[in-house]
Amino acid sequence: MAWQLHYTSARRGPTGRAGFQFVAETPGLPDGVRAGVTPYLSYRPPPDAPPSPDDAELGLFPVSLLYDRVDGRPLLLRCRYLGRDYSGRYGNFFAHAVVAEPDELEGMRPAELWRAAHWAHAPAPEAVLDPVDELAPGAALDPEALAAWLPASGPDDPYALLAGLVDAVAGVLARGHGRVVLVADDVELVARWIAVVSYSLPVAAAARLSFVTYTADPDGAAQRLVGTTPAVWAGVRHHAPHASAFDLRAGGADGTASRFARTVADCWRGADFGGLDALGELAPLDDPAREGAAALLALCRGDADVTAAEQGAAAELLARRGPAIPGWVWRDLVPGVPSMGPGLALAVHEHAPAALRDAVLDGVVAGLAAGRAAALTPDHCDLLYRHAERLRTVPDAAVTVLTSVARRHPGRRIAVTGELLRLECDGLDDVLREVWEAPPSAGECTDLLDAHGPHPALAGLPSRTFTRLAFPGGERLTETAALRLAERVREVMPDGRAGRDAAVVKAYAAAVTADPGRAAGALAEIAADGGASRQLAGEAFTGAARRLAARPPRFRAELLAALPAPVRARVAERWTAELAGRARGGRGPLLGREMEQRNDLVEVVLRLRERGVAEPSLEAWARAAAGRWLAGRQLDARLSRSPELRAALRDLLAEGGG
Repeated sequence: MAWQLHYTSARRGPTGRAGFQFVAETPGLPDGVRAGVTPYLSYRPPPDAPPSPDDAELGLFPVSLLYDRVDGRPLLLRCRYLGRDYSGRYGNFFAHAVVAEPDELEGMRPAELWRAAHWAHAPAPEAVLDPVDELAPGAALDPEALAAWLPASGPDDPYALLAGLVDAVAGVLARGHGRVVLVADDVELVARWIAVVSYSLPVAAAARLSFVTYTADPDGAAQRLVGTTPAVWAGVRHHAPHASAFDLRAGGADGTASRFARTVADCWRGADFGGLDALGELAPLDDPAREGAAALLALCRGDADVTAAEQGAAAELLARRGPAIPGWVWRDLVPGVPSMGPGLALAVHEHAPAALRDAVLDGVVAGLAAGRAAALTPDHCDLLYRHAERLRTVPDAAVTVLTSVARRHPGRRIAVTGELLRLECDGLDDVLREVWEAPPSAGECTDLLDAHGPHPALAGLPSRTFTRLAFPGGERLTETAALRLAERVREVMPDGRAGRDAAVVKAYAAAVTADPGRAAGALAEIAADGGASRQLAGEAFTGAARRLAARPPRFRAELLAALPAPVRARVAERWTAELAGRARGGRGPLLGREMEQRNDLVEVVLRLRERGVAEPSLEAWARAAAGRWLAGRQLDARLSRSPELRAALRDLLAEGGG
């Protein structure tokens, strides 16, 4: 049910007064409706209309049909110019308002009521109006008739005009303010274009599109879609910046239309109302995802000419409305997946019904095989990595995905390596080098050997791991993980550089933990040119010598005595290099710790001489260090309980003439 109100200028209305007033209405009008309708009750003729029209001329004045909402209820208001009022003055008009409950317009566009049968052409003689039981649309503006009319609706391309108009209306609805102005001499033309736009929207969206077919104040109109005449528009001095105007006499439109607007225009060109319904089902005109909706519809229909930006919009729409996307969309998208960019293709896979995902993934792989791997982003690679086994048929794409994942997720490098080793592709060594650009930890390297064995492409990784652990000073070579790796390497790949480097690691551990004899053998093994990595062996030797320098003099002397002469000389060089500069140069005075280190090393020399072993460079240093008066007194005091060592010191100094 809907309520009616009639409004005009009368000599004597229901209230007994004269002038513009409500002269008839449906009883039971809800509170506030009359006051809500009142602001819309106005009509000014166009400025070029005859000031004193006769009856024939009155029929040419534009009829105003307004649609808006009053307190949540739809308001339909039809105004026509009557000319004279009861006193003979011009300016009278008749307004017929219909206020309905929201569900009265269910399934209908308000523009369909342009020539509806319930509109009165003159005020009712009685003050009581019947309710309108059913709002039935007029027959003039059905979609089929409009589609047949559009090709001849203007001198220019009407579909370009429609596309521009759709974009403008979409912008106004999205912003929630502003208006689109339609300019034409014939109000029938305006009404038709409003109807075309309305049919381009889903019913729910059309219900939010307020409009008026004619107003003499287009800049002050509160509606979103506003009709006026050229004379009115020409007289508007300051057009509002948020208003877009379209001259319906010229047709056409400037600028580039959006994918959504072009799709709407194409649907009208082909009288494809199913396409319009599909667009509305995916995203209405005022939805920011409308570009994605148009792109999806194009892809569903096999159109591969969809830009990357449009595909991105489609992917966003799928992510946002995945479960709400109609089933026919998923079904129709599957054949086109190979031609999609990876972002959209993966979005289809992620959000499609489970029953279709294998088919979608086949399409994704086919697209990658066709050369689309270059467009993969890190996020795409992470999604594809979940299906790494399906990528084995496209090795180049698989390499792109796997290396991307490995670079950004070091914890996945072992699993990635396994996938790479299963591929049949060239340049695998280079790819693995990129994956393992940062050497693996000892634990990772052990796990790698356990998982994949002594694969030739992995042979260099243990050596890189050992070398990294060796710096600085080899301290980390005695960690449990490093020793476990060394043991594993010697088990699975004893030959080659990795095996020799593992032997160096084991020797280092022995050198810094064993008794003097075994430590000497281990140092000699490290120093030998056995084909191990030079950096590893050098740092391991330096680190072992440094740690052994902290042992007691008796241990150190026994160690030196057991070493081959060349190795003994290297150790002696490292030990003197570890001393503070003043102690190394024999200058004083020394700090307490520096003096202790010097005295320890002099004692090592003396104990070595007791064993009948001489190290010339070390003895020369000791002779110079002990030959100074203060140093001699300090050493004499240290050796006061060791007559043999005091005697050895005197002999050492005597040999130098001291």
